[in-house]
Amino acid sequence: MEPLFLFNLASRHAQWATVRQTAIAGNIANANTPGYKAVDAEPFAAILDRTRLAVARTSGSHMDVAAGGIGATKVAPRDGWDTSHSGNSVSLEQEMLKADEVNRAYSLNTSIVRSFHRMILASVKS
Repeated sequence: MEPLFLFNLASRHAQWATVRQTAIAGNIANANTPGYKAVDAEPFAAILDRTRLAVARTSGSHMDVAAGGIGATKVAPRDGWDTSHSGNSVSLEQEMLKADEVNRAYSLNTSIVRSFHRMILASVKS
């Protein structure tokens, strides 16, 4: 049986979500600190882009990702959040949106791992 790297990827994604949630919690905790600059984790997609993962096309009937025009799109960062007169750049609304993104990332990660685990158990039981 081939090694399964999905669980490793899911583990790294969960670690990234933990780091991002910690940064968000720190931003919220320092929302009233004069001169505090909000921090955020690097997007997980950027981390994956640096790993140079390639999709293996093991059959001619598999979809060719490069030829199909499927790929990552770049999204411009939102610069609409202002710095307050105290020099603090934390926006509670923005931090709550980020916290919701992390919550959805955790939920998606858990659902994928649960489904993959069920699939492995079903194949072993057969």
